[in-house]
Amino acid sequence: MPKTIHVSVAWPYANGDLHVGHLAGAYLPADIFARYHRLKGNRVLMVSGSDSHGTPISVEADKRGVTARSIFEHYHERFLLTQQKIGISYDLFTHTDTENHHQVSQDIFTILLERGYLYKETQKLLYSEIEKRFLPDRYVEGECYICHYADARGDQCDNCGNLLDATQLINPRSKNHPEERLTIRETEHYFLDLSKFSDQLLEYLDKHEPHWRANVVSFSRNFIAEGLRGRPITRDIDWGVKVPLEGWDNKRLYVWFEAVIGYFSASIEWAKNTGQPDAWKDWWYNPEAEIYNFIGKDNIPFHTVIWPAELLGIDGIYNAGSATPLSLPYDVPANEFMNIEGKQFSKSRNWAIWLPDILDRYQADAVRYYIAAMFPETKDSDYAWDGFFSRVNAELLAAWGNLVNRMLSFAYKRFAGQVPTYDELTFEDKQIIAKVEAGFDEVGGLIEAVKLKEALSTAMGLVRDANGYLDTRKPWMTIKEDAADAARSVYTILNVINNLNTLLAPFLPFSAQTVREYLGFDGQIFGDLNIVEYAEATRNHKGLVYDGTNAIGTWAKQTLAPGQALREPKALYVKLEPEIIEQERGYLGAPREESEIVV
Repeated sequence: MPKTIHVSVAWPYANGDLHVGHLAGAYLPADIFARYHRLKGNRVLMVSGSDSHGTPISVEADKRGVTARSIFEHYHERFLLTQQKIGISYDLFTHTDTENHHQVSQDIFTILLERGYLYKETQKLLYSEIEKRFLPDRYVEGECYICHYADARGDQCDNCGNLLDATQLINPRSKNHPEERLTIRETEHYFLDLSKFSDQLLEYLDKHEPHWRANVVSFSRNFIAEGLRGRPITRDIDWGVKVPLEGWDNKRLYVWFEAVIGYFSASIEWAKNTGQPDAWKDWWYNPEAEIYNFIGKDNIPFHTVIWPAELLGIDGIYNAGSATPLSLPYDVPANEFMNIEGKQFSKSRNWAIWLPDILDRYQADAVRYYIAAMFPETKDSDYAWDGFFSRVNAELLAAWGNLVNRMLSFAYKRFAGQVPTYDELTFEDKQIIAKVEAGFDEVGGLIEAVKLKEALSTAMGLVRDANGYLDTRKPWMTIKEDAADAARSVYTILNVINNLNTLLAPFLPFSAQTVREYLGFDGQIFGDLNIVEYAEATRNHKGLVYDGTNAIGTWAKQTLAPGQALREPKALYVKLEPEIIEQERGYLGAPREESEIVV
């Protein structure tokens, strides 16, 4: 029976271009996972969007002398183009400044307040006399009071990963005016009383621990064990979702509170856009549905503690009259970080590999392949340009691309552009066919367990086995003396390539479609991925939308029919030259021209 799978993907701050860390941490794993489940025939809803309201957007706007809205709209547009180019197949990639998201976020705030899960309290915050305002956490830097990292942010330390109280930073300073001595003043805010959910959250972790990654479980349990305290969910800023209360016009909902609501609000928006306004309930009020949150490790507590607490607090409201509980995340497969040439990502130092740049220079599937092979699933990994060069050339091109090109070219030329007919397959022929067909269960099982790096490695192992089979059978030699035997082995390898292509399709969707066409098939393995402009309430906006109605691929062994017409193949991948290694390293740390903001 088909499964119901929800793929919730971390929302990127719309304050700069996407980089390989984004791709490795959340977006590519989510896409591979979603594409696989679509091939399996499962019902998938994959959503995310631009985080429009995070203070990093306001910080960038101040730096560039433009409005926060112009920053987010500019980078949202670039996110759409970049993710379409790399093939991230969202059913909806929206943003948090839609009227739908504002309304849903305000509704959830109101429900939590009415149910007694919010309380009002006076809070001490850092205040800038120069700017005449309380400083949002991202405007504050200082020494971490836990690990003593010198450049911790006001909300979280990038070094130790702990959530922080900006007022406790050692020698706190303003990003805009680092010379100013900040003062502490009192202001009133609403807090989410997390302590009221402690027992339920522990039960939730107990239930899911067997299939969660160990680091996610241990981090979450430690977070709860330290004692859950109230966290502020409003703040003194003028950009974001308004607090739905009289007298609170100058405050907004805290972005960490409302951004995770986006998984829920985007599902509702998708349902409205597709003309089936209640369809989102098939995932959120379905005990059989599985919701996966794809995130980086710095977001673990927000998705395993805080977001589940919000969902527990509103349970029953959106499905009145039903005893079915609101779905909580089934799994939170958080990835570690991907470093770059041995160093951590740094936007300020331009120690980054920006996706719009490298997608202008390299094939999308080459980028996807290398990053998937280096996924930081259990520990930090490193993007090294010599690694990209060697893996793309020696594995993607030499093992897979050459297998496809040389055998399809051979079949096209020597067997009249058709899949050859044959009499009886040999033991070796049947053995390699069976081995690759067994890969559907093995590779599929690893993808379902979100062990994507191992899944790709296993599939590529089968590619090497196929090359080994050819080294034994040598149809390019046997055709001279025994055409029937050559026909057997060519028929066999074409079937093997066809099935290997399906196994690799979630990882390499662009070249998988090309191979499918070379093999003589029409139609798409996957559906269409387009940027769509549509009216959401009264505001027009663009979103990245996947439409799978014309997808015909399946995750199952297939047998080519003898006599099927082939199409003339061309090389799948571009060979990389060794010069690219130092060329690309030269971009790291060098000044990069920012894309122009049109106001």
